[in-house]
Amino acid sequence: MTTMHNHRPATDVYPTRGTTETMMPRRDPVVWSAPGTPGPLARAELMDFDRAGFTTVDPLLSPDEVARFRAELDRLVRNPAVRLDERAVVEPASRDIRSVFEVHRISEVFASLVRDERVVGTARQILGSDVYVHQSRINVKPGFGASGFYWHSDFETWHAEDGLPRMRAVSVSIALTDNYATNGSLMIIPGSHRTFLSCAGATPQDNYKKSLRMQEAGTPSNEAVTALSEPNGIRLITGRSGSATWFDCNCMHGSGDNITPYPRSNVFIVFNSVENTAGEPFAAPARRPAFVAARDFTPVT
Repeated sequence: MTTMHNHRPATDVYPTRGTTETMMPRRDPVVWSAPGTPGPLARAELMDFDRAGFTTVDPLLSPDEVARFRAELDRLVRNPAVRLDERAVVEPASRDIRSVFEVHRISEVFASLVRDERVVGTARQILGSDVYVHQSRINVKPGFGASGFYWHSDFETWHAEDGLPRMRAVSVSIALTDNYATNGSLMIIPGSHRTFLSCAGATPQDNYKKSLRMQEAGTPSNEAVTALSEPNGIRLITGRSGSATWFDCNCMHGSGDNITPYPRSNVFIVFNSVENTAGEPFAAPARRPAFVAARDFTPVT
């Protein structure tokens, strides 16, 4: 069943996109389930997630599973109809496909991954409720020039532009190629999920059309990144194909360009609690399209 929420909560506990940049303590749990709740993650992994804001499972997928999902990714990227679809984002310079959104609706192969208990079960375990897919995509970083993603907190964007009220969402990035230190791998600031960075500046109309290629609105200052990274540094997330990194929605993260010969391709899934559904944007002129921010809150089963 599709549920539509057209209201904005009376109280905005995470105001952002104002005149000044400010930091405030997180007001929500990180792990929402009760201690001892069964699930795919071991107790030590949950504790690591709570402390650092992320944890890596290596491996999550077998080599045969990786080959299946990689073949499907390659099929989608080569499909001319996908390139013409509004859900495909291309590199500004090379015109290579950068991302394909709503991939679990385009492809039954990736839909099966979303429903996999190793995946959706972990999301339920962290968020303490049934979950739905807020966003899914494949990210493709071909060698020799694929651009990176600047530092940002996903929650700041999802709160400001999609109306997610609280920090009760989790992302998983599953490697379909080896992620090296040199080919534009994910970087996370450990512990940054405990601080909400309220960004300065208004959200432009139809900001998603630009931000999916190069994000500017909702990005931190150099001083803020420095302050957030001082306690624990920056962690570069590398791993073999088939590994998966779960990270909290409020982690400050980014990635560099890939100028190596080695491609980096990942499937990225965002699960949100059914008790935290998207409403009206808190700091944007209008909602983003449903393929970027789902409005169908049907639980994954």
